[in-house]
Amino acid sequence: MASRPLLVLLATVSMLFVMASGGWEPFGWSAIFCSRTGDLYANGSQYKKNLNKLLATLPGAARNNSWFYKGSTGAGSNEVFGLIMCFADYNTAQCRYCLDDAAGTVNTACQGSWNATAAYDECMVRYSATPIQATADLGSFYGKYVYGEPVTSQGVDNTLLRLMAKLMAAVTASPLLLAIVSVPYSSSQTMYGLAQCTRDLNATECRRCIDHYADRLGILFPNKTGGAMKGRSCYLRYQVGAFQNTLLPVPPQHHEPSSKGLLAIILSIEAAFMIVLASWILLHRLRRRKRARIHNEGREHQELELEEIIVDDPAMEEEFERGTGPKRFRYRELADATNDFSDSQKLGQGGFGSVYRGFLREMNLHVAIKRVSEGSNQGWNEYASEVKVISRLRHLNLVQLIGWCHERGDELLLVYELMPKGSLDMHLHQNTSNGATPFPWPVRHEIVLGIGSALLYLHQDWDQCVLHRDIKPSNVMLDASFTAKLGDFGLARFVDHGRRSHTTVPAGTAGYMAPECMITGRASTESDVYSFGVVLLEIACSRRPVVTLPGGGTVRLVQRVRDLFLAGRVLEAADARLGREYAEEMERVMVVGLCCAHPDRRLRPSIRLAVNALRGEAPLQSLSARMPVATNVPMPMPPGDEDDNGSIRTDTMYLSYT
Repeated sequence: MASRPLLVLLATVSMLFVMASGGWEPFGWSAIFCSRTGDLYANGSQYKKNLNKLLATLPGAARNNSWFYKGSTGAGSNEVFGLIMCFADYNTAQCRYCLDDAAGTVNTACQGSWNATAAYDECMVRYSATPIQATADLGSFYGKYVYGEPVTSQGVDNTLLRLMAKLMAAVTASPLLLAIVSVPYSSSQTMYGLAQCTRDLNATECRRCIDHYADRLGILFPNKTGGAMKGRSCYLRYQVGAFQNTLLPVPPQHHEPSSKGLLAIILSIEAAFMIVLASWILLHRLRRRKRARIHNEGREHQELELEEIIVDDPAMEEEFERGTGPKRFRYRELADATNDFSDSQKLGQGGFGSVYRGFLREMNLHVAIKRVSEGSNQGWNEYASEVKVISRLRHLNLVQLIGWCHERGDELLLVYELMPKGSLDMHLHQNTSNGATPFPWPVRHEIVLGIGSALLYLHQDWDQCVLHRDIKPSNVMLDASFTAKLGDFGLARFVDHGRRSHTTVPAGTAGYMAPECMITGRASTESDVYSFGVVLLEIACSRRPVVTLPGGGTVRLVQRVRDLFLAGRVLEAADARLGREYAEEMERVMVVGLCCAHPDRRLRPSIRLAVNALRGEAPLQSLSARMPVATNVPMPMPPGDEDDNGSIRTDTMYLSYT
């Protein structure tokens, strides 16, 4: 008769293969954490020899043990402890490649380090001079918004609550500490979830880790259709729509379970599931009520702040009195201006909500009206940030805010000057196969200078430093003469000059975010400069930051341009349709873009130096020392990743160039 664990394994594997159908577009993220505390081990030491032996054996051991292995090599003070695991939403080939690459890279990148972790989308490997404890490490490598299918109904959080309860029961009942489950989201859509713990944990520690991540996802991505968190002890992911990658296989089974034993297992799992479900729902309802109370109190406080903007800012008060500054509109005025927000007036749709063309008769002015999605606290926060930030700013290369309206609690409306030429993104990536003319270089160059001028104003030339935090072509609007105007200040923050943001929640758009922001969540002028650098390369090359190939691989723009630069052929990266008439300017833009997008934030130029170089007022040679190369970057560990005495560990992080 088959053993109980074997029957549970069969039931779990059956569920996993029914629910999983492939992989997902990778984040293209990787980092290596190398501990640099205390003395370093000697290169020829016994510890180094044991480490080499352990790292050489870990990948093969994992392949023979359902893609997870924990072990050690050596004895006494020279014993090395290791752990390696693949994440379950990648296929076998990707996992095998990652295991080999991670083990080799961490050994090379962390020479002398007694402890290190290499973290990739596909896998993770750790080694340590002390035993790796079988307790949940609640720190995380990242929290990410995952794009799911477009939703057809509301209630993401309610569906997520049911999904997490089901997922918790399944993962803690699985001998592999791995589960994929689904729950109905709408009549035509399904929400899927994946939970995975390192198999050295027991069910209690696994539950503690997954529960912590589930609570964090609810805070980071309220009402979002997908999210993921990954750390040293567990991985949690959900999305509307099925996962696309192949689930990693488990060892073949050799015994047939008896029907009586299988029935007992099913009844046991169902009973455990009902207990966990009831506890989960009770706990999260209490948390939801607490968050709702905090949200309402915060909302009232923010409304008061908006009311006080004019009073606190004499310049704005004077503009309001003269009727020359932004104004508060009545809801009926804006509804009339857009024909009651008719679909025929809609200019675009995004994660923030919809944008409509409108005409204000009293002002004889054509405008764009953003209808902010207010299904969560995030919607209100972005609306309030736009009003508080951009209403105070005046610059030729910033989108002008005409006014706002929050007269009706569920309608948050922002009114901007109309940009007849749309967004930069639309022009850079338009299809020219039908005879359309590619965006000419002189216009692109003026746009580059315009964005740089806007960022220089935000960072250095205004009373406070303004961190935009979401610089990308779709947030650069073009007026009738193709003048660039930076917009969308929903994520922007005021900070004093010379200081960094206190925010620790990652914000921005994948592909444009600086590596340190993805880890720590802390924005800075340097992280804005990184995004600016990516945009410069995108303008010169007409390529998106990350392109997924038909075979599943990815091409990263910054990496591609860097490789061509190091080979002395950087102009090959430029948009070939533009010819070589402006080769010198093109090369200058790409070189400055590479310097701005350096993986080490300390080596990025200031926005003033970058703009001067773009204008030809500073020699490119002054930037040569900032050329991107692989580098060891001292950085703090992710927030919440603390050692036993509660202090933040300072490690060295080896950043892959993205």
